[in-house]
Amino acid sequence: MRSIDHLFENSSRSLARRTSRRSLLATLGKLLTGAALIPLLPVDRSARAEAAEPATHPPKSPVKGAAHAATDDPLSCEYWKYCAVDGFLCSCCGGSSNSCPPGTAPSPITWIGTCHNPSDDRDYIVSYNDCCGKASCGNCECNRNEREKPMYRPSRNNDLNWCMANADSNYHCSVSVILGVAEK
Repeated sequence: MRSIDHLFENSSRSLARRTSRRSLLATLGKLLTGAALIPLLPVDRSARAEAAEPATHPPKSPVKGAAHAATDDPLSCEYWKYCAVDGFLCSCCGGSSNSCPPGTAPSPITWIGTCHNPSDDRDYIVSYNDCCGKASCGNCECNRNEREKPMYRPSRNNDLNWCMANADSNYHCSVSVILGVAEK
């Protein structure tokens, strides 16, 4: 056991002869700061994005017109405007697909997505607003991540609490508002 003690004593004394306390503290501070910044580095989520991409050919339905039935229902998570939504649908919480329920206020900051409307075969730019001011609705949870970007592009990411800009930051539900037709 004495040999281990001597080894540590000799290495400590050697380190003390070569460095000052300030340089040791500076190096330790750099290491701790670097370790704290590791979670902020960009992360490649391309595999997750590819898994969320819709199929190129929708399955054929035996009933004519039934293939688009779910995509035209604002109470369904498959509604075409909800391609990048993450949260509870306001259409199930006393509001509509594009207006907040009474007693809530839309967040002034939003995330955006480009959704394809199969009815007219056009792409639309859609703004997703969180409605804030009440406790979470809890009805019709919908999490679709089509074309979502990593956190270092926050305007294209749906994982943030966008109610943080409101006086009451409680999240209630999410709406989708069409901003315009996407140009190709």
